[in-house]
Amino acid sequence: MADRIDYKIYGDDMQVVEVELDQGEGVRAEAGAMMFMEDGIEMQTSTGGGMFKGFKRMITGESFFITTFLYNGRGKGRVTFGAPYPGKVIPLDLSELGCSFLCQKDAFLCAARGIEIEVAFTKKIGAGLFGGEGFILQRLVGEGMVFVHAGGTIIKKDLGAGQSLRVDTGCLVAFSPSVDYDIQFVGGFKNALFGGEGVFLARLTGPGPVYLQSLPFSRLADRIFSAARWQSKGEKSGIAGLGDGLLGGLFGGDKSY
Repeated sequence: MADRIDYKIYGDDMQVVEVELDQGEGVRAEAGAMMFMEDGIEMQTSTGGGMFKGFKRMITGESFFITTFLYNGRGKGRVTFGAPYPGKVIPLDLSELGCSFLCQKDAFLCAARGIEIEVAFTKKIGAGLFGGEGFILQRLVGEGMVFVHAGGTIIKKDLGAGQSLRVDTGCLVAFSPSVDYDIQFVGGFKNALFGGEGVFLARLTGPGPVYLQSLPFSRLADRIFSAARWQSKGEKSGIAGLGDGLLGGLFGGDKSY
């Protein structure tokens, strides 16, 4: 059984989650996720069950070590965790979700002590080869609270039996094991080459809940890389300096004109 923890989520586009612990309760988190903690909370960093479990977490994109924050003080103790990039924190009560949930790599933020992070392999070769995250997903198992992180705006879809949804592979965050996950070719030569949505889409078939994100980190990273590359080329050709000079002349108080 996992510890029964209370929590509050703060912020809008760059959220953090504050976990409230009673004496003897703990919360597990990815290394480096902690923002601040109150007195009485003790950090215990380990592999979380041996070398094999540490390696399994590495396969899913997490660190080899996991940290447990255990409260040994009186009354209530609070510890807060921040996400690694702009987005939302999604609270999942596994006891209401069949004690198991699947999510993409790197989505895990923190969870009540007693929740296990396992490796899940996609069953279909198409989903494994073209699903954007490969064969490997994270399986969160237990009966307590789990918090995952996603980029941009979050949309929850509750799919009925046989109901399908086609999703950009990077926009899929988490879904119930009852949801069938497969990959579908976009179709059409022009769609595939010039549609801008990739060659493959994830096809999700219910029943079960699905969480989607509007801004996958890979998309954000691509935009930043493209902007940095353009700026670098501009500096080499003198474009950036010319732009700075024009702006300085217009707004910097230069009276030479």
